[in-house]
Amino acid sequence: MAARKAASGKLALAPVLDLNEASVLHGQLMSMRGKNIVIDASAVERAGVQCVQVLVAGAAAWQADNKSFLVEKASDAFETTMQLIGISEANLVAKEI
Repeated sequence: MAARKAASGKLALAPVLDLNEASVLHGQLMSMRGKNIVIDASAVERAGVQCVQVLVAGAAAWQADNKSFLVEKASDAFETTMQLIGISEANLVAKEI
């Protein structure tokens, strides 16, 4: 019998990741728990620390579940925010399985 590929999901981040968006983002991530996930950060114009914390916690949860949690197409604003608050790609992205 052939092995099944794990279910996966995609999530596009909102342009403004502020305090109000943090609980929305948390809910979106929790609804996708147990699946490999690809996060599209291309539309991000502004990212607050609260949403970054949600993403870092998500990456840790996905790693604990042995699922992939990948951020792709990161906008310049997203990457700049990560650098300014001291979050490296290694902290944010669980290794791909």
